[in-house]
Amino acid sequence: MKRVYIITLLCCLLVIYIFGGNNYKKVKQEKGMKVVDVGFIYIGDESTPYTSNFINVEKYLATTYGNKVKIHAITNVTEGNEGVPLQHLVDEGCDIIFATSYGYQETVKEFAAKYPDIEFCQATGDNIKDEPVLDNYHTFMGHIYEGRYVCGVIAGMKLKELINDGVIAADQAKVGYVAPYPYAEVISGYTAFYMGVHSEVPQATMNVIYTNSWNNYNLEKKAASRLINNGCIIISQGSDTIGPALACETATVDHPVYHVGYNQSTVDVAPTSSLISCRINWQPYIVSAVDAVMRGHDIEADLAADINGNDAGAGFDQGWVEMLELNNNIATEGSDEVESKLIAGFENKSIEVFVGDFTGTDPLNSSDTISLTKPYKENEGSSAPSFHYVLDDVITIIE
Repeated sequence: MKRVYIITLLCCLLVIYIFGGNNYKKVKQEKGMKVVDVGFIYIGDESTPYTSNFINVEKYLATTYGNKVKIHAITNVTEGNEGVPLQHLVDEGCDIIFATSYGYQETVKEFAAKYPDIEFCQATGDNIKDEPVLDNYHTFMGHIYEGRYVCGVIAGMKLKELINDGVIAADQAKVGYVAPYPYAEVISGYTAFYMGVHSEVPQATMNVIYTNSWNNYNLEKKAASRLINNGCIIISQGSDTIGPALACETATVDHPVYHVGYNQSTVDVAPTSSLISCRINWQPYIVSAVDAVMRGHDIEADLAADINGNDAGAGFDQGWVEMLELNNNIATEGSDEVESKLIAGFENKSIEVFVGDFTGTDPLNSSDTISLTKPYKENEGSSAPSFHYVLDDVITIIE
């Protein structure tokens, strides 16, 4: 009897262990579904507009989801030094990691291959189709050429007004652009801006200076000043600081100077020269991606966007691109109505940007050329911009 009792007791303990252990594991998994560790790696910090736009989404996540998310963020990580911070985010137990600078992408993809249980989301990345193609590696970006074009039209309207009022001659219709790098993302951006200007002032030309930095106040201000001194009436930028805006606001030249910004409104720092700005709104993607991980869904399945595999992008139609403050104190009359009309045109897909009697040349390969008599469909197959041709005769790169 004693032997039977011991065997029975052991069997009961085994049943409790099996079912109790499984139930405990199930409870842990359910708790894990409720809390998602979210990692961010930033090239700047809250003082830089590009990064600040991401940090605002980070704060929105914390406010909206409360204790269902745990945020891990690392700021001021220069491109080429992202490996250690990424490993830290992995070691912290992140379920999803957002990498926010283009130059991180190769390392991020290597980490995605090494850690298949973590979702890695690369902003502005263009290597999604490169081998290896990974289930847990994602790219995303807003169709910012739409906002650049609208900015260009507003700038073109101002140029036309100055010409019509006799303030400048038609052959003085020159705009300048402070560009970070000769990447497709940047070239596409300043080309879209130029196309907007050209739609209002066909004789307009553009000068471009590369700073070879995303975020360098001194270099950007110096580049803008060079462009102003070279006769540019309107300065825009793909770079990240207020340097170009302040160069316009404090310019002492014998021609008018205006500014068009990016990532932030600069009307407060350049009230007499800043016309308008645009930015990418990162919130729709990031919030949806975190929510998908929380629910155990595929990230792209829950997105309202143009989807190509694990790549997602959208424009004004899904709120991924936004126009910032229009300075009605200096903008041409009717600019607000034109802005609204253009946004509606992008939303209903009726506007072509990269089209016209233009040819372009790849700056890295002179044998690679393009004619825009047939429209180039930007972002048609990827969220990252792909137009990488400098328009012949009308756009000049200043060394």
